[in-house]
Amino acid sequence: MKHNLKILNSPILSALFLLCLATAPAIAQSIASLDPALQSRIDRIAQQVLDQTGAPSASVAIVKGGKLVYTHAYGSARLATPTSPAVPATPQMRYSIGSISKQFTAAAILLLQAEGKLTLDDPVGKYVPGLTRGDEVTIRQILSHTSGYQDYWPEDYVMTPMLVPESPQQILDTWAKKPLDFEPGTQWQYSNTNFVIAGRIVEQITGHPLMDLLTTRIFRPLGMTSVWNSDEAKLTSVDATPYYRHALGPLRVAPKEGRGWVFAAGELAMTAHDLALWDESLIAQSILKPDSYKQMFTEIKLKDGKGTHYGLGVEVMDRNGHRSIEHSGEVSGFVSDNEVLVDDGVAVAVLTNQDAVGAASAIARLAAPAVLAVPATPAEIQAVAIYHDLQQGRIDRTLLAPNLSDYFTPEAVADFQSSLAPLGEPLTFHQSAEQLRGGMTFRAFQIVYPGKRLTLTTYTYPDGKLEQYLIAPAE
Repeated sequence: MKHNLKILNSPILSALFLLCLATAPAIAQSIASLDPALQSRIDRIAQQVLDQTGAPSASVAIVKGGKLVYTHAYGSARLATPTSPAVPATPQMRYSIGSISKQFTAAAILLLQAEGKLTLDDPVGKYVPGLTRGDEVTIRQILSHTSGYQDYWPEDYVMTPMLVPESPQQILDTWAKKPLDFEPGTQWQYSNTNFVIAGRIVEQITGHPLMDLLTTRIFRPLGMTSVWNSDEAKLTSVDATPYYRHALGPLRVAPKEGRGWVFAAGELAMTAHDLALWDESLIAQSILKPDSYKQMFTEIKLKDGKGTHYGLGVEVMDRNGHRSIEHSGEVSGFVSDNEVLVDDGVAVAVLTNQDAVGAASAIARLAAPAVLAVPATPAEIQAVAIYHDLQQGRIDRTLLAPNLSDYFTPEAVADFQSSLAPLGEPLTFHQSAEQLRGGMTFRAFQIVYPGKRLTLTTYTYPDGKLEQYLIAPAE
């Protein structure tokens, strides 16, 4: 099962910020209890990111105040063919969520630990015999990708051998019996093999398929009625169709992995609505014991003390001072992203139907701060007001020190207007840095559009007069 952490740092995602394009129509709103202005902002984010990346569709669900408040789908779940028209995406359609499935597998392990049937420090060989150094590698290490077991699917495409069925045990016989890539606990390296082991541990202990435990202990209690095991069978004709492309060629229907290949590493498909129900439970801590959530959400440290930004089946990140429990996912034809600001009661789930593209993560990264709605600082309020004025070809010179007033010649004001006015309203405008220099306060601001990022830098005297207000493309 592919995982799109590397997509987040790839030229594909970087390309999101090259050009701000026109929006596409939004489809099928099923929940609408957000403020209309915030709804419009989220719609604009999703619409323009899809337009920029070319991804066919996105299904988005928003949690605010710990409750699911908005679902919306955009674009085409199925593209037009010579014999059939395009099918608009709707929130009722399922998408594969890829590696986001891993947190459900981790939750299954934690449920068993709470029942005294295992501990995270048990060696994996206690339950799955024959693995390389199985008497040393622990369950905690496989759930945190610090085990050393080699990844069986690092590629971002489906290889020919993956088109035919393979059992989880055959995957382990091939990849989990090789020499370890590193000493357990000394490195962090993403490996789908780890979660195949975790899934087999659950099945060995319960005597039943992993999906049975997930259904009875998680999906059914949370009302997640759309969940589908895409490892067993491909999605139906009423769900989103998976797509991929060769280089910049046309979108084509993506091949389906053979049965058994994704298993506990990425087998789940569902609606964004149902993924958001899971996010509600992470915020409310309603399914697992409090200590289990603590272990799941705690960053694993390597033996040398370095952090990994990873807990148990989830990334553990700091987003501008807000704790985010998140994960992305990718299987053939689908990419997803799920971000949960657990302390703030905010979550954004995004599902898309094209692989090897960063649309899902881009939408989530732009939408989450919008939903969080951190109050603007006085410096941000002033910077935004000046920005709006410049877009209209004017500047309030009472705010400017003499040097900056001289800088804003009629030519400069006209250039600011002609270059900024076509961009319209930014999606986010926030301060990113502040320090003292030259007797003034230096501030940097990030101005974000779906297809473009700008940097604003200012210098302000103690009396409040501005000595600098410069805008340039973000590096």
